[in-house]
Amino acid sequence: MTKSLNPTRRTVLLGTVGTLAGTIGMPVVLRAQSTVKLTLGHGAAPGNPRSVAADRMAALIKERSSGRIEVRVAGSAQLGDDAAMLTGLRTGTLDLSVNSQGACSAVLPELAALGLPFLFTNAAAAYKIVDGPIGAELAKRFDSVGLISLGFWDNGTRHTTNSKRPILKPEDLKGLKVRTPPDSMTIDIFQALGAATQQIAFAELYVALQQGVVDGQENPLANIHSAKLFEVNKFISLTGHKWECNPVLASRVSWGKLNADDQKLVREAAREAGDHQRKLMQEIDAKLLSDFKANSAVAVNEVDQALFRNATGAVADRWEAKPFGDFVKRLRSAAAA
Repeated sequence: MTKSLNPTRRTVLLGTVGTLAGTIGMPVVLRAQSTVKLTLGHGAAPGNPRSVAADRMAALIKERSSGRIEVRVAGSAQLGDDAAMLTGLRTGTLDLSVNSQGACSAVLPELAALGLPFLFTNAAAAYKIVDGPIGAELAKRFDSVGLISLGFWDNGTRHTTNSKRPILKPEDLKGLKVRTPPDSMTIDIFQALGAATQQIAFAELYVALQQGVVDGQENPLANIHSAKLFEVNKFISLTGHKWECNPVLASRVSWGKLNADDQKLVREAAREAGDHQRKLMQEIDAKLLSDFKANSAVAVNEVDQALFRNATGAVADRWEAKPFGDFVKRLRSAAAA
């Protein structure tokens, strides 16, 4: 008859075997549990500051997590336009996006108020606002619609291009078909200036301009260059009618799967990459302006901004009459301080 082990000895042996088995299998199990794969989508073309900074953000996250968090960057609207990526964020099928102010304003209408005509004197003034209490309030509002704000990158001061004529004064826009993003603020601005507006996905804009579906469009110089819009729109008029941000957003579904340390790491990477992106925007804006002026195939002209300010003066008043008018008033007050 085989003697059974006494309970104490059996417990020790079983515990030892379990510990050894756990130790042997531990590296594989921990790797499987701790590796995080995220996808970051954006609509910018290669070389655009948004694209460069998105790659930098992914690299920072990988480096600082020692390779444990990997971010796949899908640019040039590979995952659909900005509106489609927003839907992906809200449903949890996309983890991160460096999106656009226009598309995001369909989800958060008050965001469009950042694009009030001639609200900011320069980019630095805009950064002060979105990095301060106004930006914090917008982050809370994003959270209420299932999106986590990781900051606001710079989508530039916007100018007008077209294939017909220089735009020197508001009257020069009358009769022109101008593409705008699906952003009610931009639509209001250009309708106040007398243009006919049409919404076309940015990825389809070059062909739409080439085929004459629309005569012109408005974008920062960086986008005009990286998407080669100047090839089909000879006239670049420096209207400087508004500044826009690129909201950097995370899906609340994906965010909830990260621990607090990983959330902090991703936030810091987004902020550092954003600082780099803003610097690139300022550098490339100055360089591109010089390049465009030197390009004989392109005609660059200044505008009488006072006339454009006067023509769009009623836009801000209409926005203060909206349901979130108190927010618009606080924004205008903060920008004027």
